[in-house]
Amino acid sequence: MMKKISRIIRWTSALLFAASILAVVVYRFIPVYFTPLMISRCFEQIGRGEEVKLYHDWISLDEMPKSMPVAVIASEDQRFLKHHGFDYEAIEQAAKEHLEGGKKLRGGSTISQQTAKNVFLWQGRSWVRKGLEAYFTFLIEAMWSKQRIMEVYLNSIEMGDGIYGVQACAEENFGLDAKNLSRADCALIAATLPNPRRFSSKNPGPYMRKRLRQIERQMTYIPLFPEEH
Repeated sequence: MMKKISRIIRWTSALLFAASILAVVVYRFIPVYFTPLMISRCFEQIGRGEEVKLYHDWISLDEMPKSMPVAVIASEDQRFLKHHGFDYEAIEQAAKEHLEGGKKLRGGSTISQQTAKNVFLWQGRSWVRKGLEAYFTFLIEAMWSKQRIMEVYLNSIEMGDGIYGVQACAEENFGLDAKNLSRADCALIAATLPNPRRFSSKNPGPYMRKRLRQIERQMTYIPLFPEEH
């Protein structure tokens, strides 16, 4: 009996491993039209008796303004082009600040980690999910280019209530195509990303205006995002 259970576990593990590799390979080439987050948000809306809102239009990185990847790098992950998925310097600095000042420990989640979480995993905080996040982050860093990671990130990240990706955000909050967003628009969108359902790029308050100016200053030190060769 134990041998049979052991075989089932081994085969199940092997199939899950193969499926994860296949999913990462497939998404290296095809658009990601739906993510677990989008689906869970829809169920949340249904559970609250609300109308389902899901705005998402996939566009290529070439169709986005050059300032958009620069803005999210400045805001979310300034070492994105240098690290391999995990910014150990940022984690170490966050832990140091926490120990020295007693501040709340801030996250050190990179753009790669956020992409892995959004595309392949459910929402929540558990050691199992964190372990899988690290696993998928390693896979996409190994199998995708930085350009592809950025493209998927900017198309799948939540940017408002029911709004996912740059194109949908541009249409819903600015009345524009993404390609027509200004540098300041891109910085404003990036400013919402810590909590896009609380902070709005459509109706920014004083705090968001302050964040916008901070990100614009940081953007002056970030080079243009390189094209894929």
